[in-house]
Formats: sequence, C-alpha cells, structure tokens
Amino acid sequence: MERKVKVKVKGFRTTDGAGVSLVRVLGNQTTEEFDPILMLDSFDSINPDDYTAGFPMHPHRGIETISYVSQGKMVHRDSLGNEDGISDGEVQWMNSGSGIMHEEKVPASKKLLGVQLWLNLPAKDKMSKPSYNSIKNNEIEEIEIDGGKLRLLAGNYKGHQGYKGKHLPLDYYDIHLNVDGEITITTAQEDSVMIFTLLGDIYINGEHIEEKTAVKLTQGDTVTIKNGKRDAQILYISSKALNEPIAWAGPIVMNTQEELQTAFSELRNNKFIKEKANYED
Repeated sequence: MERKVKVKVKGFRTTDGAGVSLVRVLGNQTTEEFDPILMLDSFDSINPDDYTAGFPMHPHRGIETISYVSQGKMVHRDSLGNEDGISDGEVQWMNSGSGIMHEEKVPASKKLLGVQLWLNLPAKDKMSKPSYNSIKNNEIEEIEIDGGKLRLLAGNYKGHQGYKGKHLPLDYYDIHLNVDGEITITTAQEDSVMIFTLLGDIYINGEHIEEKTAVKLTQGDTVTIKNGKRDAQILYISSKALNEPIAWAGPIVMNTQEELQTAFSELRNNKFIKEKANYED
C-alpha cells in the first residue's frame, strides 16, 4: 500500500541560541503526529551574521540531538569532555540521557545548510548514560539511484548499513533528486515515516510539497517521491512511534511533570550532571 500525506507542516523563521536565525518546522505542537521526532530546526543562510552567535552551553535530558550539516561547519563541546567538529555532509549525534551540558559553535562558511532533529528517548532510556558520536564522510555511504543519489546518514537502505543508534531505530537518508527525478522507498508497514524538503519542491502521491516543509505519511509499505523542475534535496526519516506521554520544558523532555520538576531542581542545585568528564585516553 502506497503511503500518502497525512500532515504537512511548513517551517517559520525564528531565532534561538544566542540569536541564531533558523526555520523552526516541528516543535511541541507536533509531537503526537510526528512521534518520535520532537523538534526539527532547519538552517539555510549565506550570511554568517545569521548564525555565528551559535548556541552557548546549555543542558539537555531525555532526548537525542542529531545535527546534519549538509553545507557549513559546526563545533560541539560538552560536559563529558568531548570536543569535535563536523563539516559539509557530516552528522553529530548526541544522547543527552540522564543529563549533559553542551554548546554548538557555528563558524562562518560560504553557506550554512542543514537541520537538527530531536529524537525522543523511550521512558526506559531517559536516564541512560550520555554519549556523543560524530558520523564523518568516510562513514557515510553514497548510493547512486535513478535520477540522483542517496546518502545513508544512519540506519539501512536495501542491504546497505549505516550508523546505528543505541536506542530507537532510525533510518535517515539525504536524497538528492535531479530534475524530474523519482525514487520509491520500501517501508515497514508500521514505521513512523516523515519527509522534509530541505531544498526544492516535490510531489508525494500527486500532492505538492513546498520547500522547508515536513510531511508525516500514512502507514504503508512504499512511498514514491517525485521531483519537479529543479534539483531537490530531501531528508527521509523513519523510526518507531513511542506512544508515550511527553512532558517538555525548554531543553528537557521527560514523561511526567514530576520528572521535569526533578530535572530543573537538580539544575538549580548543581546535581543535574550524573556522568563527569573523562579526559583519559
């Protein structure tokens, strides 16, 4: 059965961090439909003044943050002692788990293009051990498809295996379609599948999807993406819906208000971080 468009959400311009201009697409009003994706922010600018203020040190608990920089640079530093940079086509994947402090610096580049996702953690993993991983270009397979290419950022595609997270499964594809290009993807019937148009417009089951739009699809076992009259770049994101209660305040996402209150109390009392920095080799 072919998947169809269930929900469309067009992004809007806002600021976050220390004044970074971005397009917010998904947030606390879309959690039920897009479960387990909590947030999606998109970056697209040729003006460094839009983003070089970056995201100063801040806390997270209960989520995984996944940043994909298609063009540009991003430098991560956290309370575990990690410091790492990604650029053009690379991914940083952080499990905040029981609690982490991190910052993201965004150096000036010719163009900044990419997205950050917040992937919810299952209730049983909310207090898991925090971790950071980067997925560099030599770990990302580029697969030729009719009318374009597919970069396997995470998960699997037709027997090709990419990076695998430790908690929820996630198939994450960066699909580049040429003019009039088309791709059909086979999906598990029950998977929670969404698509984001990073650049260009596309058609899904005949329905027009504008640039910077997130689309949640109905259940089914295939989805066909057709391009229009200019090159398009599409992000395909598939996981498993959690169907768990969400208690979300700022950078912390738990399952109950009591858990949220505990987290913010621990922040105020310097008890938030459970895992200290390890500087040993």
